[in-house]
Amino acid sequence: MRTLPLLALVAAAAALSLGVGVRPLSPGNVWQALTAFDATDADHVTLLALRLPRLAAGLVAGAALGIAGTMMQALTRNPLADPGLLGVNAGAACAIVAGGLMLGLRDEGAMAALAFPGAALASVAVFALGGGLRGDAGPVRLTLAGAALNALLLSVVSAILLIRQETLDVFRFWVAGSLTQAAERPLAGMALVVAAAGGLALAVAPAVEALSLGAALARGLGVRPGRVQAAALAVVALATGAAVTVAGPIAFLGLMVPPLARRLAGHALRAELLVSAAMGAAILLLADTAGRVLIAPAEVRAGVMTALIGGPVFILIARRIRPGAMA
Repeated sequence: MRTLPLLALVAAAAALSLGVGVRPLSPGNVWQALTAFDATDADHVTLLALRLPRLAAGLVAGAALGIAGTMMQALTRNPLADPGLLGVNAGAACAIVAGGLMLGLRDEGAMAALAFPGAALASVAVFALGGGLRGDAGPVRLTLAGAALNALLLSVVSAILLIRQETLDVFRFWVAGSLTQAAERPLAGMALVVAAAGGLALAVAPAVEALSLGAALARGLGVRPGRVQAAALAVVALATGAAVTVAGPIAFLGLMVPPLARRLAGHALRAELLVSAAMGAAILLLADTAGRVLIAPAEVRAGVMTALIGGPVFILIARRIRPGAMA
């Protein structure tokens, strides 16, 4: 694993996230704000009130989606698997929007808690619809099932939001994810959830690799496929739910990161998960930073930026799938 270049990439992305924007901050300003905060200095306030929460949200959501995408692709053996593309992001968003706006919930913790059953139900649904429970989930079948579920759930989210009067910003957040509301999100709690999901992912990684050899051979190695699939789907639900809670539905990040991580880490799933977490955070931070300066002083949302990058990546991966795998 190329650890130093990876750490350098994350550090560079974090530095750009803190310093670049409509109000540029020099490294000296950033250091002074961190070590000698002055509440009357606009640069200091910008850093602590806006940039630092945004950095934290990017690290949490990016790492979570990197882990979720890698686990989904390993479990389904599908290079097109992505929490956004297969409707898991939309399931979490739908649960939060339905609970928050239809049931009148206002507590951030209660609303965040809704993301996890939403993501879990969507994970199980797309896995079952795509034939995963029978062990014959081909890339196209799973992708079509996920795309249909994603469209359905986003339509439900749109329908709920459009009947409200105060919802333009809310609508934009839950349809195209963003880090703009980072300061209002339960970042510490979701970081703990992502850490738990990462720990569980590392624990079940050897069994998931054994399952990729086929259910019969995996049973011969002492692996129980049902339990392994349930644990892997729990990882996806926890990581995706946490990501959606802090950043909304960010598309394509879970699709782009795993192939890049495999180039650095090889095909060892534990190493791939670690690299995916770091690379997911770096890419999301870079996308968010680029979106801030592309049409400044307006802003392109991070979810739109990842979609602009991820769309061509999706087409490239789809074109490389062998015809025999198109089940």
